[in-house]
Amino acid sequence: MIRLIGYFFGIGIVLGLVVAAGVGLYVGNLAKDIPDYEVLARYEPPVTTRVHASDGSLMGEFARERRLYLPIQAIPDRVKAAFLSAEDKNFYNHPGVDFTGLVRAVVTNLQNAGSGRRQVGASTITQQVAKNFLLSSDQTYERKIKEMILSFRMEQAYPKDRIFELYLNEIFFGLGSYGVAGAALAYYDKSVNELTVAEAAYLAALPKGPSNYHPFRHTDRAIERRNWVIDQMVENGYVDAEEGEKAKATGLDVNPRRRGGYLFAGEYFTEDVRRELISRYGEDALYEGGLSVRTTLDPEMQLVARKALQNGLIKYDTLRGFRGPVEQIDISGDWGVPLAEVKAMSDVPEWKLAVVLAADAEGLELGLQPERQTSGELKEERRTISIPASDMGWAMRHIVDGRNVRANSPADVVQPGDVIYVEEVEGKAGEDGEEAAGKRWIVRQVPEIGGGMIAMDPHTGRVLAMVGGFSFAKSEFNRATQAYRQPGSSFKPFIYAAALDNGYTPASVVLDAPISIRIGNDVWEPKNYGGKSAGPSTLRAGIERSRNLMTVRLANDMGMNLVAEYAERFGVYDKMAPHIANSLGSGETTVLRMVSAYSVMANGGRSIKPSLIDRIQDRYGKTVFRHDDRGCEGCNATSWLDQPEPELVDNSEQVLDPMTAYQITSMMQGVVQRGTAVTLSELGYPIAGKTGTTNDEKDAWFVGYTPDLAVGLYMGYDNPRPMGKGSTGGGLAAPIFKEFMAEVLKDKRPVDFRVPEGMTQIAVNRKTGMRASPGDPGAIMEAFKPGTGPADTYWVIGGDEIAESVTPGWSPRASEAIQTGGGGLY
Repeated sequence: MIRLIGYFFGIGIVLGLVVAAGVGLYVGNLAKDIPDYEVLARYEPPVTTRVHASDGSLMGEFARERRLYLPIQAIPDRVKAAFLSAEDKNFYNHPGVDFTGLVRAVVTNLQNAGSGRRQVGASTITQQVAKNFLLSSDQTYERKIKEMILSFRMEQAYPKDRIFELYLNEIFFGLGSYGVAGAALAYYDKSVNELTVAEAAYLAALPKGPSNYHPFRHTDRAIERRNWVIDQMVENGYVDAEEGEKAKATGLDVNPRRRGGYLFAGEYFTEDVRRELISRYGEDALYEGGLSVRTTLDPEMQLVARKALQNGLIKYDTLRGFRGPVEQIDISGDWGVPLAEVKAMSDVPEWKLAVVLAADAEGLELGLQPERQTSGELKEERRTISIPASDMGWAMRHIVDGRNVRANSPADVVQPGDVIYVEEVEGKAGEDGEEAAGKRWIVRQVPEIGGGMIAMDPHTGRVLAMVGGFSFAKSEFNRATQAYRQPGSSFKPFIYAAALDNGYTPASVVLDAPISIRIGNDVWEPKNYGGKSAGPSTLRAGIERSRNLMTVRLANDMGMNLVAEYAERFGVYDKMAPHIANSLGSGETTVLRMVSAYSVMANGGRSIKPSLIDRIQDRYGKTVFRHDDRGCEGCNATSWLDQPEPELVDNSEQVLDPMTAYQITSMMQGVVQRGTAVTLSELGYPIAGKTGTTNDEKDAWFVGYTPDLAVGLYMGYDNPRPMGKGSTGGGLAAPIFKEFMAEVLKDKRPVDFRVPEGMTQIAVNRKTGMRASPGDPGAIMEAFKPGTGPADTYWVIGGDEIAESVTPGWSPRASEAIQTGGGGLY
């Protein structure tokens, strides 16, 4: 018997050795195909790129996987405890595989066999890292064995904290978020350091199956799983029982973070930054590179610019009447449901969508678009408002068959089921014209007219504010940077600057009279706005009154090749055709280019490169781009040894004589003080600028600057068409500039433009340009470069032409000189 037992024992040993050899051979073959775990040492996961305003406010995030990588030292112990309790409480004690947990899982699965329940896993955190990083998700024994082998090897190669760090930054949490830092933002709009016990426990519950524990679709199941994690934290000693019960008593309180842009009114700016980053580094760097971008945007100034442009567009649009509803819906049932499906402008929250429930001679009854809960479901509340006929105001003029018709009743303007925009505003105009207390609702409509606006630091080119249109949600086309429009008369300062840089003075006199220029077989006969001409006038008068005929004569006298050279030097155009018609701004350019060009005149003639970005850092914090490349020797001195104060060295190119820059600035100050933008003189600040109106009033411009701020804008239809008689830069664009500047310059001390050394101020007669006699009522102080001054003899550029008429008010001797020709010398 003993011999028989020994016989079977020997057979068992042999069979065991054979099985062991087979298993070893099988495992050895699997091990040959195992990926190289050393790639983990070079692991660079896709990380979210974040864009910030100049004050640090978050403007936007761009990512394919919403992830922010955090080193293990930056993750709070409370958060780590939640994940250890939920996934692998023995993580810091096992060698990569938890054999105790494995046996427990096998027993549980045997007990549940045939019950239909899902099998219980026993994967450690190390095994999950091996699977997520190096293997597939196939549920096979072969993959599981490879996972175990890799886990043993990883534990020998990397410290536990490194493996835990990889896990916490890689796993998927749902809502498009990866990694615990991304999940904290996605679910709670918090950093990991701000998470409570309950919030950390819920996040730790999610890796098991984010869709199974969705906070809104499966709330009860999510709370149950979260509470289990809290119990495990209590059991493992991370949280005391009282704190655990308190955490379990709370709801999920999930507050999902919105995607895309975050800074209000910064959408156009953010989108332009996104395009620039792609242009510089490519899409992968933007959506996976984890760049940190600090932009030039001033959030407060951006709000002011947005409001000023919107007010200007609304004012113009309302004068043209009500064009009709946004949409028509069925209100026979619960009107809130179809109304909620109408997409509102998310970036104009002041306006609300409303459906007309009733309309009669007394006014309108409307239902406001219902709000949605955090879960996305509609709130049950339905709110109605009323707008009396007396508050319909501009909307009582509506468009019928292309004509602006005055309605007799609100019922003639809208019908039940019409969806319109409304806004709640402060006060109500009383009979005495003063605002009364209280609030009221008024009708609104999205302006059909468009426009763009830029504010810039003229010394650095930093774009401080950008408005690309009325609403980014309505149209993503950026009219400040993408719309190429004719600048009209706002181009004239570059012609005058070219003249001043080439021998002319502000007191040079040019004939303002009809002119005919032959272009090929055609004859071009430009005209002044309004059709009148003023006879001989100084360059200052020409730019202040925006004289087209003078500008054409001046450009013709200099030669259009010189004009084109200066336009390209300023950056208005990359390549300007030297056609005489372009002297009146018929070439197309952008608001950004125009503001950049005006900045050259504002900063004393130095070229600038406009920039939306101050600095870009990679995922490791290394600066890979910096806009400000000025040098500063001595800025990093370690001690004070009575050395000179450090100075920033500006190496930018001098493209315009500083004295010329001051002369053209002084002339454009006259535009504000006496010319086409005189409304701006009410601001009481030194401002230089120029209006612009194109043919048929298709575009209205104003570009201007103070010593430290350059601003430009235009108004016009996206498909250019006449805006109506009188729609000029001075009437439409300048008031927007005025509203913006009034707010931005409020409480700031006025600063005069700096006069370059060597310039001479001489009193001249504003009409003749010659030296003024004592007590001359028409005298004006004019700036002259060294070696120049008022003319001693009266010379009229274009005076050799035969004038058919002489403007009344000019001296007979001057008129005689023009009529006799001979070069205009008198």
